[in-house]
Amino acid sequence: MKRISILALFATVLAISFVRANETGVSGQGKMKFRVLYKSDHLPAEAQKVLKGAHGGFTVDLSKGKGETYFSLKGAGIIQISSDLKSTRMIDTPEVMKNTNLHNTSIWHAPDAKSHLLFPGNEANKVFVTGLDGKLDATLSTPEAGVDLGSPVPNEYFRSKGAFIPTDVEQSNGKLYITTGYSKLDYVLTARISKTSPVELAWNDLSFGGKGKGPGQFDTGHGITVLPKLKRLDIADRANGEIDRFSMDGKYLSTVTMPKDSFPCDTYYLGKYAVVGSLNNPDKTKGAAIYIMENDKVISTILPKEELGLTNFMHIHNAVLRQIGKKLYVIAQAWNPGDFAIFEQVQ
Repeated sequence: MKRISILALFATVLAISFVRANETGVSGQGKMKFRVLYKSDHLPAEAQKVLKGAHGGFTVDLSKGKGETYFSLKGAGIIQISSDLKSTRMIDTPEVMKNTNLHNTSIWHAPDAKSHLLFPGNEANKVFVTGLDGKLDATLSTPEAGVDLGSPVPNEYFRSKGAFIPTDVEQSNGKLYITTGYSKLDYVLTARISKTSPVELAWNDLSFGGKGKGPGQFDTGHGITVLPKLKRLDIADRANGEIDRFSMDGKYLSTVTMPKDSFPCDTYYLGKYAVVGSLNNPDKTKGAAIYIMENDKVISTILPKEELGLTNFMHIHNAVLRQIGKKLYVIAQAWNPGDFAIFEQVQ
């Protein structure tokens, strides 16, 4: 009996050690190795209650003296992560936004020096514009029949009462660029910011893309990222497993191929690095990866589920990079089930 008890105790110690090794482990390669810094209990209580339904993404305020990160959770509202990542807080959110899914988040610094948050409401069929305080500034609804969107396909789609399902929105040079990959349309649509104080929006005669597998086409155009210095749009073409690049006037430029069957959801750039959250692992028995890229090449693959012990990170919906001091940090969100974590670079 004593021998059995000792063996059982030994097995228990091994199991605990294994779990702890996973929880405090390291994932990634080369200079891009990361460990878990914060988990979901870092979020406000209201956010933790609805986190399993997470289906959105982050934006970071990179203006001088800032650094806060913003995102939203259905049933809770807008959440702010402090610039040093050490604290989080809820922001008052209008009910019309609080109780619907906001599929991603981006930030727009208007010419009048006011900063706004942009949210694609995929369930509400609207794009919402708020201040950093959460106050609703404007909404963009389904294009009315007869509005010229710059291409016969979307014009006919909305004339036939097709659904407007925005999956992401970015701003550049007075225009909003909106992906619609959850709809049969799968175009990038644009809208003009016709006035900033108060904010007024109107549909614009520029659209591009369309569903398909050819160059410049999408199979679920998911996340969109503006690279102002390069005057370029990067669109995560999820089911096609690639990042498609366009000029600001919608001309197809090139494609970056991601690992096969990884289903990239969005891109985020910080200096010479990019981070791409992926919905699937090419090995369907494993959790999805966060890819760190340099010069369009994957230099590190982070596996939160297998290597960091985060069991809910089977699918990754969004990730952004932060630099604080000499270290990089990844803020990531899982989907189905939803989860949240912040990873710290190991140096």
